[in-house]
Amino acid sequence: MTDASAVLEEKIQSTEAVVSVIGLGYVGLPLVIALCRAEFRVVGIDIDSQHLREIEEGDSDRSGVPREALVSALSTGRLRLTDDYDAVSEADVINICVPTPFTKTKDPDISAIVRAGEEISRRLRRGQLVILRSTTYPETTEKVLLPLLARSELKIGKDFFLAFCPERIDPGNRTYGMGNTPTVVGGATERCTELASLLCSTFVQQVVPVSSPRTAEMTKLLENIFRSVNIALVNELARLCDRMGNIDIWEVIEAASTKPFGFMPFYPGPGIGGHCILVDPYYLSWKAREYDFHVNFIELAAETNEGMPFYVASQVVAALGGRGVSASEASILVLGAAFKRDVDDMRNSPALKVMQVLEGSVKNVSYNDPYIPSLTTGDKTYHSAELSDAVLKEADCVLIATDHTNYDYERIVSLAKLVVDTRNATGKIGRNLPNVLRLGCRLT
Repeated sequence: MTDASAVLEEKIQSTEAVVSVIGLGYVGLPLVIALCRAEFRVVGIDIDSQHLREIEEGDSDRSGVPREALVSALSTGRLRLTDDYDAVSEADVINICVPTPFTKTKDPDISAIVRAGEEISRRLRRGQLVILRSTTYPETTEKVLLPLLARSELKIGKDFFLAFCPERIDPGNRTYGMGNTPTVVGGATERCTELASLLCSTFVQQVVPVSSPRTAEMTKLLENIFRSVNIALVNELARLCDRMGNIDIWEVIEAASTKPFGFMPFYPGPGIGGHCILVDPYYLSWKAREYDFHVNFIELAAETNEGMPFYVASQVVAALGGRGVSASEASILVLGAAFKRDVDDMRNSPALKVMQVLEGSVKNVSYNDPYIPSLTTGDKTYHSAELSDAVLKEADCVLIATDHTNYDYERIVSLAKLVVDTRNATGKIGRNLPNVLRLGCRLT
């Protein structure tokens, strides 16, 4: 019998391997494009048929992939799209890039991983490599996915291969993309690691092999929880500076950043958004309880960050009151609905939570975002308002929730009655203006 791993290795090296990607969202579609550029034949699988039609038409808005890259992949014939899991049968490598949200009670929801594993298991054949890329808790690959695949009675490390390779996509980052961001790979066996690393090396400059999938899974959580904890720290300090009333947190951070060692700047804001930074602390907390361990420090940081939208809303109401405006009669214009600047990604955006909270306190809430023409939060649908002089002047408060770079902040502060700036977008412009309240700086 031929050596399955040697055959697969040769296919990957020669780019003759057929590679499938399950889940064509923010993680899957950029991976598809990278694989096509590496000259693999790629099968994209997604159960959302409407999303597949959008991709076929060159619409990549859900993923941040440039339209021209998607059109090129489709026109060359390297990319085939389907909603049928039978397509994994023809693939030599299967990448799982499905969503991993949490439930209302903050428990992990890996049902999409389980479904993908079950569907693959029914079709698994000798010589295939499965790579899980979805963010998840440690031991998912080995204790959830591997048992599903083992139902096929094929032997791991000999007949089929399995690895975890966490995504490191940063929406809107123009410096680091998939190609020049190092990727971590942990295989269920040494040979699994070698084969997964070989595939990744065809489109990533640096591959970092680790000893196991659980090490790679924990690496991903550490990266994002590190950010969560440090953002929580500056959010708490911002609230303290607000309380003290004579310290500017932004000036403090700027000064501390001059230290050439032992300090890394993080910045306060209205909360955290995106998928990983918000979700990952709860994935780890849930898993830790299985071992009778409580990550209190991590949970407290997550709670601090999730409390920021409520704090920002209270600051808006207080600022209006300080100017003699009743919140119940006030209109609020929110600038920016995306979770970070210069992207159209609204996943878990704190701006949406702030809008929801304000809806219960003020007369009217509207928003503007040049990247997001409309949105729905709760049971209400909004449409982006034109950022005209009249709109800016009429609002009782302009709340800067996302600091898009194409906003003219000098114009905004000159026209608005009151500006609450949660991102220090107004910077030195608004530092000494009586109508500007920056987070972490009491209104002067």
